[in-house]
Amino acid sequence: MPYGKPLARLRITRLRENENLEEAARAVLKHLGELKRPHLTAFEEELLSFLEAKCSSQV
Repeated sequence: MPYGKPLARLRITRLRENENLEEAARAVLKHLGELKRPHLTAFEEELLSFLEAKCSSQV
């Protein structure tokens, strides 16, 4: 099932504002933000959710 891109863009932007984000995470977010499709795949959604969970646990 595809996941909506507009909401994903907001989530990506919020994560990219984290100053403590590692370069590998920044690279994944950059790639996800540049996708031309109107949705994220299930795997891409999992990556985004994983990064959100890691960032929220560091606060």
